[in-house]
Amino acid sequence: MVLTLLSVVISLASHAQKTKTENVILITLDGMRWQEVFSGAEQRLIKKKFAKDSAGIVNTYWATTLEARREKLMPFFWNTIAKQGQLYGNRNLGSKVNTANKMWFSYPGYNEILCGFADDEKINSNDANDNPNKNVLEFLNEQKDFKGRIAAYTSWETFPWIINTKRNGIPVNSGLTKSQNPNESEKLLDELMFQLPNNTGGTRVDALTFHYAFEYLKKNRPKVLFLSFDETDHWAHEGEYDKYLHAANYTDGFIKTLWEWLQSQPQYKNKTTIIITTDHGRGKVNDEDWKHHGAKMPFADEIWFAFLGPDTSALGEIKSEQQLYQNQVAKSLAAFLGVDYKNEKQVGGIVSTAFTK
Repeated sequence: MVLTLLSVVISLASHAQKTKTENVILITLDGMRWQEVFSGAEQRLIKKKFAKDSAGIVNTYWATTLEARREKLMPFFWNTIAKQGQLYGNRNLGSKVNTANKMWFSYPGYNEILCGFADDEKINSNDANDNPNKNVLEFLNEQKDFKGRIAAYTSWETFPWIINTKRNGIPVNSGLTKSQNPNESEKLLDELMFQLPNNTGGTRVDALTFHYAFEYLKKNRPKVLFLSFDETDHWAHEGEYDKYLHAANYTDGFIKTLWEWLQSQPQYKNKTTIIITTDHGRGKVNDEDWKHHGAKMPFADEIWFAFLGPDTSALGEIKSEQQLYQNQVAKSLAAFLGVDYKNEKQVGGIVSTAFTK
């Protein structure tokens, strides 16, 4: 018995020593379909009904091969992540990623991402109710090495309830929330937030969310940062495929800017893993289906993952038969930091192939 316990301790310690990652940034693109991530713009959706400037979209994002199309749409994904990291979820190649929850919309998806399990009984609406489930961010915040070194910046205003900052005290800047103790750059962002056109009610423009988060990163140097963008989902619901593509493209650019800065900083260079995913998929059968998701929309549980960092080998686009689930993000995030994440409910296992260096 003593030997067994000792072997477990040694195993956990050796796992912690194996990881080179000291920081993790988790990024989500709300409702971003795997179809565009892996194949670029979809030809049948580039028409006046969904894109006012369909000719401009063709010029900007269309190409005859899917490889060229996806690179035009998301150049950082395909010039950097695909060459240095890993991309999961191209179902045309047998790589499958799904939600475990059966709701197929935002709050249940983010609960599953952050907590590591689906909870369809308690998490079944997008209402701003406090999440009863503990999440990986607060689990890490209870560890000595990470306490006070965790933050979240999100466009969607519901995240303070999803993360339950009232319970755990994790700083969550969401929606139309100004900076605390702003520097000059943040003061400008605070002004712009209420001067720019607002098409989304209480949800913040993604560009502002990115720059708020970027300023926080530079000032506070967190070890774990959650960054959640919204506009891919917003423009899809509006049926504006051109703006949906633009949102995917400039979010890819945000991630590129972030990664290049990380690699210029001694604290983060070769010590940081980024995990990118989405909360849910969208429909795909009929031309109108791409706008929608939810339990009644077939295939809206189909999602994707991306990993880039010092513990992830350059396997690129995963082409092997594999089934992964959204509930594996939380444990994987902690494992990159050498921490074994557990919860009251059983959580999904790590994405083992992402730990291959």
